[in-house]
Amino acid sequence: MSIGSRLLFGILVLGSANLGTAESPRVLIYTRNGKGFVHDNIPSCVEALTEVCREAGIETEVSDDWGVFTPDRLARYRAIVFANTNNEAFENEAQRSAFQSFIRSGGGFVGIHSATGSERSWRWYWSLIGGTFAWHHPLQSFRVRVVDREHPAVSFLPDPWEWRDEFYYVKERNRNVRVLLAGEQASLAKPGKPPAGLADLPEPYPLAWCHEFEGGRSFYTALGHLKEHYKDPLFRRHLLEAIRWAARLDSGSR
Repeated sequence: MSIGSRLLFGILVLGSANLGTAESPRVLIYTRNGKGFVHDNIPSCVEALTEVCREAGIETEVSDDWGVFTPDRLARYRAIVFANTNNEAFENEAQRSAFQSFIRSGGGFVGIHSATGSERSWRWYWSLIGGTFAWHHPLQSFRVRVVDREHPAVSFLPDPWEWRDEFYYVKERNRNVRVLLAGEQASLAKPGKPPAGLADLPEPYPLAWCHEFEGGRSFYTALGHLKEHYKDPLFRRHLLEAIRWAARLDSGSR
């Protein structure tokens, strides 16, 4: 073999080795709950997220330790998922600042169901996730409409989509988000009575949305109260595509 051939062979071998050891994208699945109600769906949610991400070649790390929010540790991740978090998600302002810097550096964020109940006193977080939890109807079935079929997290869903869940409302709604799914309030068989002061309830009411925010990407879905939701193939794909979009892992997504 000539010297040139040996060099070319060596380059090809090294290239193949690098491809085989390339680091997979990684996301943080965060489950912190402060004082107050804690959903019993969290283990099911974490299991589903871990499985769908693994199948998609995405590494996951799971934590409820707010100490993970330092610049160095967050630099490991492409996106952070608040998996049914609730109440205080952070211990101090340094952690909040690290989270802000992560988003402003292009990081992705996905909030699931009760994540709008996290950080109820932090307006920046309300803007990021799209609002702060206000109230929900009793658990029941209702119709979900696909508002924007061009987004990969909803493009495959039936319209209407019959779904059983807690129908969530938020206050301090961010009007600049891109609404993807909305629930028909008229389809509720046993509607509850909204609390005083909860106004601006468009029909259908937004239940999943996304937006570009301060350099990063944010996605929220209000669905996912029941443990069995995380076995549903459509819902699992909804969550995976949300993560892929937020982490910019699909260059063709809009």
